[in-house]
Amino acid sequence: MKKSVLLFTLVFVFLIAGSFKGNETTNPSIEGTWELQSFYNYDGENVIDTIKKSDGYRQVKMYSKEKIMWTRYVPDDPNGRFGYGSYRVTDNTLIEVIEYGDDNMMKALDTMRNFTFELILKEDTFSQITVDSDGNRTFSENYKRID
Repeated sequence: MKKSVLLFTLVFVFLIAGSFKGNETTNPSIEGTWELQSFYNYDGENVIDTIKKSDGYRQVKMYSKEKIMWTRYVPDDPNGRFGYGSYRVTDNTLIEVIEYGDDNMMKALDTMRNFTFELILKEDTFSQITVDSDGNRTFSENYKRID
């Protein structure tokens, strides 16, 4: 009888202790594979226009622990687009440093290699928002996790 009471008491204590664990919050990670869903235009702060991607247009970004690779397919453009580099995420900022890419990307890299965005990251979506020199939101790419 004592063993039954002891066993019941231990089970009860473990159940009660487990209920005080609280809500564990986990920060979403950008690691994974993402596909572009839409674009937003801003008035400086608020979204004023949503642009869906055109039929056949695909843009995918893949983030590993420290590296990024993205690719874009546009049906009317015979040349694909891609870029590869490193990235880092801080509180609400995504910084991509592109090392190399397709011919058009390499030409663009002559003038700019570092891309800094405001980042809104959730578990299965993220938006990278371009901000002007005054800190006003201008444009965003909006992605959905696909892996």
